[in-house]
Amino acid sequence: MAAVAYALDLVSKLIVVAKLEGEAPIDIIGDWLQFRGTRNPGAAFGMGQAYTIVFTLIAAAVIVVILRLARKLYSLPWAIALGLLLGGALGNLTDRLLRSPGFLRGHVVDFIAPKHFAVFNLADSAIVVGGCLIVLLSFLGLQPDGTREGDEPADGGTDAADGDAADSGTDGGADGGTDGSGGEAGKTG
Repeated sequence: MAAVAYALDLVSKLIVVAKLEGEAPIDIIGDWLQFRGTRNPGAAFGMGQAYTIVFTLIAAAVIVVILRLARKLYSLPWAIALGLLLGGALGNLTDRLLRSPGFLRGHVVDFIAPKHFAVFNLADSAIVVGGCLIVLLSFLGLQPDGTREGDEPADGGTDAADGDAADSGTDGGADGGTDGSGGEAGKTG
């Protein structure tokens, strides 16, 4: 999922840079939705333009956290959600690292321009959809390891039956008695 989200974002941005930057916007649905090539030095909605390096470092940290969490991932819905988040973060991080004005300070290519809303890109869309899925999955109690909140672990954990079986040999003798008359043979159990 991450690879698909990242590839779609990367290809769309290459097309925008080659064909749309410096050109008139393309109307998709009248003036309600346009494709307009812009560069964003800030975060979502153009906020924090003076903190480009900070956003770059945050994106890198998010990627590391997702990659570490992926080792414990046994849920397809969580894999999709985190894949979208990872692909989107990688897409925007690529811009921050490789686009002008320079390393760690690159401006993100945005091009989807709904009327009366901020201009965004496919990476932003993947991040938002992935984040919404994570909230939904958390609300539903589905854990990244595939269990539901409140469920017992898949191995059954340690319950009274396990404890009783382990104790039966230590409390009594070889014949399973409970009076301790079984001697040393019963204590090794």
